[in-house]
Amino acid sequence: MWGFMGGGRTGLPDKFEEQYHCYSAAMADKTHLEQGDKILLPPSAFDVLARLQVDYPMLFQLQNPNRGTLTHCGVLEFTAEEGSCVIPFWMMQNLLIEEGGVLTVTNVSLPKANFVKFQAQHVDFLEISNPRAVLEHALRNFSCITKGDVICVPYNSKNYHFEIKEVKPQDAACIIETDCNVDFDAPVGYKEPSSHSAPSSGNASSSAGGSSSFGDF
Repeated sequence: MWGFMGGGRTGLPDKFEEQYHCYSAAMADKTHLEQGDKILLPPSAFDVLARLQVDYPMLFQLQNPNRGTLTHCGVLEFTAEEGSCVIPFWMMQNLLIEEGGVLTVTNVSLPKANFVKFQAQHVDFLEISNPRAVLEHALRNFSCITKGDVICVPYNSKNYHFEIKEVKPQDAACIIETDCNVDFDAPVGYKEPSSHSAPSSGNASSSAGGSSSFGDF
């Protein structure tokens, strides 16, 4: 079923919108998808998108119509089985959707991000020698980010999770080939040393801000 919106006189739609059954990367034996935010769509989706005047890189909004949750992503390949899409498991958790659940996929245009604030979900991320570099390297596998999402960053056989606390200029933005200021809230569970009035490490506070450049990988 193609959920096209606003067709013109030529009969071609001006927006791509479709519903697919959603499956995790592990279920589809595509575990490499867990390292970023890109999904797999079926070949028929490419056939339609190729006829539309869509912006590149192709970006999409994913919405769970049963829960009202949504996020944004890029596309890696058009190799999924017809009627289905394959997405990272961490993305399924954000969307509160189970294997085989129905997702609404809509092609969207997003502005370039100029500011992002993250919060590590555990203090163990501070044990990494250069946590900022690890996060920035991982984000090169991402196309866009959405406020409120919790993303997964695999590193040294361990998964680290970050909540996206703030995104500018709007709550969802593209981070491909853009200069973006990055800031950090103190990790969940972090306690300031009692002998200091401020955290001893800039990585544990919002003072850790800096400019980062995300490339297209």
